[in-house]
Amino acid sequence: MRIVQATLEHLDLLTPLFIKYREFYGELPFPDSSRKFLETRLKRKESVIYLALADDEDKLLGYCQLFPSYSSLSLKRVWILNDIFVAEDARRMLVADRLLQTAKQMAKETNAVRMRVATSVDNEVAQKVYESIGFREDTKFKNYILELGD
Repeated sequence: MRIVQATLEHLDLLTPLFIKYREFYGELPFPDSSRKFLETRLKRKESVIYLALADDEDKLLGYCQLFPSYSSLSLKRVWILNDIFVAEDARRMLVADRLLQTAKQMAKETNAVRMRVATSVDNEVAQKVYESIGFREDTKFKNYILELGD
């Protein structure tokens, strides 16, 4: 398995797995909008996306997408691990671990103070994976959201 940073040339490879990620969380596929979303993030350099590819072919095993943010308190960058998804036939191959280790290394190299991640409260598999590389549940701050509609 090799980990590469996604470019616009990877859109055709990435979009189907991104759609499966969205469907996993109950969203409709919207293939054109999904592709456009990824394309815009990459063109504007608004996210960093890592791809896990099979060694012998350009088969996408999984991906993760991180968005930059900042901490006013620490005066440093924070990376938000917004998406991570592994193809069903690539699970239990440590794909998520490799993607997370790569993301963690990039966060360190960009002098980030921390990475943040959220997952559904019932996704115990993801929680165990995050904890295995050092993520801990935030006990200092309670997070809130404000839905703004469509």
